[in-house]
Amino acid sequence: MAAARRLVRHPAVSAVLSWLAARYIRMVWLTGRWRIDNAEIADELVADSRPFIACFWHGRMLMIPNAWKYKAPISILISQHRDGLFISRTLRYLGVGTIAGSSSRGGGGALVGMVRALKRGEYMGITPDGPRGPRMRAAPGAAAAARLSGAVLLPVSYSATRRKVLSSWDRLIVPLPFTRGIVRVGQPIEVAPDADEAELERIRQHLEARMIALTDALDTEL
Repeated sequence: MAAARRLVRHPAVSAVLSWLAARYIRMVWLTGRWRIDNAEIADELVADSRPFIACFWHGRMLMIPNAWKYKAPISILISQHRDGLFISRTLRYLGVGTIAGSSSRGGGGALVGMVRALKRGEYMGITPDGPRGPRMRAAPGAAAAARLSGAVLLPVSYSATRRKVLSSWDRLIVPLPFTRGIVRVGQPIEVAPDADEAELERIRQHLEARMIALTDALDTEL
């Protein structure tokens, strides 16, 4: 087992596996019957050049890049852990950029990178419970970045009928080919530039509750 882990972590092997992962994700999207609910919310924000931070749970991140149909670039905040490097490579194959850091590790530099990207007119994705949980519990980083950048927080989630649920800490959902799936966009959450720490905590709790409700509703429907 240890030898297998070392092999997987070898740069050349990891590069091949990330390419295969990206091809699998794209294949699942193309062979499935997917729909995007409330896409007009994101459409209007992009049309108005209004920056937003798409927020989705770590266990529901796999299919989200497929829903990005805009010319504006998007980057996703990814952990500096070894697993983060694999995810970064996979996302690059899907045409999505990354910023190294997390809501709990390397947070200062990551926050600066996020704010700079948003002010350049780019868009950001973040997993508020990443990189190591607790599962479906939002850290404060997204609200802080929104306050500094003027971006809104946009809850997003997905579910699928045919899927594998991994035993990882985040209970990662891996949809299977020929599935039926829904990606759903929630209502944006505004963060005032003068929000104090108490208000940021209220927004963090509100974001967490909205993301949980969005995910639970999708799982119930499918």
